[in-house]
Amino acid sequence: MPASINRQRLANTFVTLCETDSPSRREGRMAALLRDIFTRLGADEIFEDDSGAVTGSECGNLFVRFRGETDQEPIFFNCHMDTVEPGTGVKVVRQGNIFRSEGKTILGSDDKSGIAALIEAVETVREHNLPVGPLELVFTTCEEIGLLGAKALNPDNIRARMGYALDSSGFGRVIIGAPAANRLRIRLRGVAAHAGLHPEMGINAIILAANALAKAPCGRIDRESTVNFGTIRGGTASNIVPEEVCIEGEVRSHAQDKLDRLTTEVEKAFYEVIGSWQDPEGYATGKPQVDISTTLDFPVMRLDRDDPVIRRISRAADIIGLKLEFRTAGGGSDANIFNGYGLQTAIVATGMTHVHSTDEQVDLEDMVELTRLVLALMRG
Repeated sequence: MPASINRQRLANTFVTLCETDSPSRREGRMAALLRDIFTRLGADEIFEDDSGAVTGSECGNLFVRFRGETDQEPIFFNCHMDTVEPGTGVKVVRQGNIFRSEGKTILGSDDKSGIAALIEAVETVREHNLPVGPLELVFTTCEEIGLLGAKALNPDNIRARMGYALDSSGFGRVIIGAPAANRLRIRLRGVAAHAGLHPEMGINAIILAANALAKAPCGRIDRESTVNFGTIRGGTASNIVPEEVCIEGEVRSHAQDKLDRLTTEVEKAFYEVIGSWQDPEGYATGKPQVDISTTLDFPVMRLDRDDPVIRRISRAADIIGLKLEFRTAGGGSDANIFNGYGLQTAIVATGMTHVHSTDEQVDLEDMVELTRLVLALMRG
């Protein structure tokens, strides 16, 4: 490819992005910065949706469109604007080609390494007058707290039928499969009583929860499926028989039938414990109850190597001499949501490592190669 990437400009852009605070629900400064950048770069259309009313973010998802000069198939790129905490007051430290934070915060390469590559790719297109096809950039909010921006997005705002989410650790990897997940909220109610004076009048919700959790599937179930109980809250004092316990958990699987079956098994374990409860002394002043809420957190993502979105990135990688590895992953991302909308979306690794920690880092060489891949995708 004749056009070379401006490494120093890419590095400067990345530092600016990282040092622009954008924790989840506080992405307003980042959205304003991106709007200014892509206005300067001649975007044909920039607009923000009204998803903030749903997500609680101070801004909506940001959409950027370029009409392009060729009649090739339109594509979109996706990155999320938000970061995890601690992500306020980030100061970037560069040692050679490696970028880290000062150590008190995350770096923000998740997902600003992807955003920086998109910006530099468009800079290169404009600088060298390179013909590209129709292009859309979709910057979402609140990805780190449940993919909320993508879930609140109107898919009609995306005209392209396929795209790439630049959002995964490592480099040279393309994620073509990810599981669906059900989120579980379980509320067990017993009966409160004084634990020293008349405990027999109470029903201990913590014991009920423990018995149910012991019966329920948990951990790695098979190569495709996992179950986890992540939070448990209950009780008020050591001298009171606990009246209520609330549990939050999840079931994940790459296979819908397994997702449904495991979810049913978890629910059954709790219902059986409640249903088989007996009052051995006959003094309890009530009966136990359980309420279970199950919601689909994100749908399954499954792409085939013959799908157009995969053929296009394979062709782009061949053009620049980059070897790609195609994988399935265990986590969910905006790409799950986009695929659920019927938009073929592959996840592309950006080079970031040790994400969601103060040890997070990224190598400039990886961001340069990512930019070359993005540029090749834009050119078809």
